[in-house]
Amino acid sequence: MTTDATRRSFLSLATAAGLAPALSGCVMDGLATGTVAETQSALDVSPVLLVATTRKPVGNPPRAPFFGSDRGRGLSFTEARMSAPDRSLIGKVSAVVSGDWGVRSVGDVTTGPAAAGAFAQATFGRDVLIYVHGYRETFESAAISAARLSDGVRFPGASALFTWPSAAATFDYGYDRESALWSRDAFQDLLKAFATSPSGGRIHIVAHSMGTLLTLETLRMLRAEAGEAAVARIGAVVLAAPDIDIDLFANGVERLGPDAKRITVISATNDRALELSGAIAGGVVRAGAADRERLEALGVRVADASDYGGGIFNHDLFLTNKEVQGVVKRAIARGSNG
Repeated sequence: MTTDATRRSFLSLATAAGLAPALSGCVMDGLATGTVAETQSALDVSPVLLVATTRKPVGNPPRAPFFGSDRGRGLSFTEARMSAPDRSLIGKVSAVVSGDWGVRSVGDVTTGPAAAGAFAQATFGRDVLIYVHGYRETFESAAISAARLSDGVRFPGASALFTWPSAAATFDYGYDRESALWSRDAFQDLLKAFATSPSGGRIHIVAHSMGTLLTLETLRMLRAEAGEAAVARIGAVVLAAPDIDIDLFANGVERLGPDAKRITVISATNDRALELSGAIAGGVVRAGAADRERLEALGVRVADASDYGGGIFNHDLFLTNKEVQGVVKRAIARGSNG
């Protein structure tokens, strides 16, 4: 339950969000309660998740677990049919034990130069919400998070996942980081194929934790190689709990120039997972745990979710907290309007 102190906190954030554009060049996305019309997500109607991946498939068509932790041969594309949660009261009770979304099956895989084009064709005429997962994720856990995200914000377009070869193990942080960076070229090919397709839609990116490093680096590469026309097809870029050295983050944002205004950072100074990764990385604060003022000075939108954490780690609030999901929803709405 929201406390009075917390209510005062996000009401003051909402006020500041309205004043910020008049006061400075940076803006803030406040966490505030508001009435937003809830509709059924497109994924709930047709539970098909578009999957772009640099993981090695397990068979073709893939069999469970569908994609492993090994690196594949560049980019692959497929469609995963998801099992939607039971919306009945009995289903909601059982979901506490058994989980909600699940991966039912995965179709044929297109690998190589044709994969990016196949993704663009599958999204033709629709806006796309693509989720980029973080450290220590299996294909299945990442797919479920992508479904929960899209359904949670009631996204009306196509839902997609970009999944890279995470070892899904606590002590393989180094392998995960290198695998994420190794996947930059494939992610760039995917975004470029979408940007140059005549579909007319926009692609919105929500990246989490280590996936934000992959996303920021890829956007830098895309802008440098394909120019502003390619980046113009990208709507919202939400970086949730970015596991990036704050200095590296600042450099990346600076290189994006005016495109940095597309970025919304969801931060929390009490994110315990980022405290741990910061310690592993030599003690430099991670962008997702930095003070709001420090992030705002870079010209990005900031939603400080420090008051909304109720767990041990407070690292995935964009999936579990309705107010934080509201930040994602508003970012997408802004991005859809250019």
